[in-house]
Amino acid sequence: MDFSFVPGTFLFEAWQARTALLTGLGVTMLTSVVSIVFATLCGVTMGVALAYGWWWLRLLGRLYVDLMRGIPLLVLILFTYYGLALFGINISAFWAGVIALSAFATAHVAENFRGAVESVPAGQMEAAKAIGLTFPKRLYYAILPQALRRMLPPWVNTSLEIVKGSTLLSVIGVVELLLASQQVMARNYMIVDFYLLAGLFYLIINFAIAQLGGLLERRFSYLRY
Repeated sequence: MDFSFVPGTFLFEAWQARTALLTGLGVTMLTSVVSIVFATLCGVTMGVALAYGWWWLRLLGRLYVDLMRGIPLLVLILFTYYGLALFGINISAFWAGVIALSAFATAHVAENFRGAVESVPAGQMEAAKAIGLTFPKRLYYAILPQALRRMLPPWVNTSLEIVKGSTLLSVIGVVELLLASQQVMARNYMIVDFYLLAGLFYLIINFAIAQLGGLLERRFSYLRY
């Protein structure tokens, strides 16, 4: 890899393509962040339903979780973009990708959160009930703080998978980091160089998410069971 800044070298080509690469990086980060937020909110809600909901609600939640975890992410992305159009639902490629990533990750977050909730000793809920707390307050004050800490490691893994899964959005025309890099490579044929650069960007994003997860774990480390 030539690091001299003259025409035809990697640094020169990277500088020339900086706008396209940074735009692709921005799309990757935006789709990942929006999908992670949606999946976390929906997954926690569904996890509570799986643990404490009525039987029919638990059944519907279980069907959704098993269905989403059994479908390859690529198939889900293609169906969201092309399949929904068959029913007259036309959405942009960006939002189709966000919906597919969120739907896929929601199932994983829900199952992880259900396991975390059910791992909290039953005495915690009974003690909160004994002092007169309503169910929402028992859940908020007694169960959620303990369950959240237990679900953080798998939540980080799911978030990392969302970032890596965002590369599949290129198949429906979303110009995220990988597709932007491939478009640059098609012009300069520096395939290895720009794949390494894209890999470095993904590594930085995932490292930041892992550090955030570690920070949150330390934030909840005062809880002892």
